Amino acid sequence: VQLVESGGGLVQAGGSLRLSCAASGSFGSIHVMGWYRQTPGKQRELVASIATGGTTDYADSVKGRFIISRDNAKNTVYLQMNSLKPEDTAVYYCNAIWSPSGSPPRPERFDSWGQGTQVTVSS
Repeated sequence: VQLVESGGGLVQAGGSLRLSCAASGSFGSIHVMGWYRQTPGKQRELVASIATGGTTDYADSVKGRFIISRDNAKNTVYLQMNSLKPEDTAVYYCNAIWSPSGSPPRPERFDSWGQGTQVTVSS
C-alpha cells in the first residue's frame, strides 16, 4: 500500500488546514487509517485514527479542534485541523493498517506510512 499525503503548509495561529491521504496499490482491506506527527527530537505521536466502521480516536491535545474522516470508496483519509496552535507545528504522517487480498480473507496485518507533510503554525 502506498500512501500519498497532501494539504500541509504554513498557517497563522487560529487558522485551519485540511490534510488528505490517498491509499493505492494491491490490498484486501484497510482496517485503520490515521495521522501521526513528529517534531525534531521527539517520538512520533498519534494525532487521530479512524477504523473502517467509523470508530475514531484522538489525542487529548487535539480533541475538539481536529476532525478525522474517511472515504472508504476512495481509500482516502482526511484530517480537518481547526483553531491551530503553534504547538501543532510538526511533520504529519499518514498511516494505514491493512491486509493483503485473498479468499478467504487473510489475517495478516501490515503497516504503511506516507512520506510526511509539513504543517507550520505561526504565532
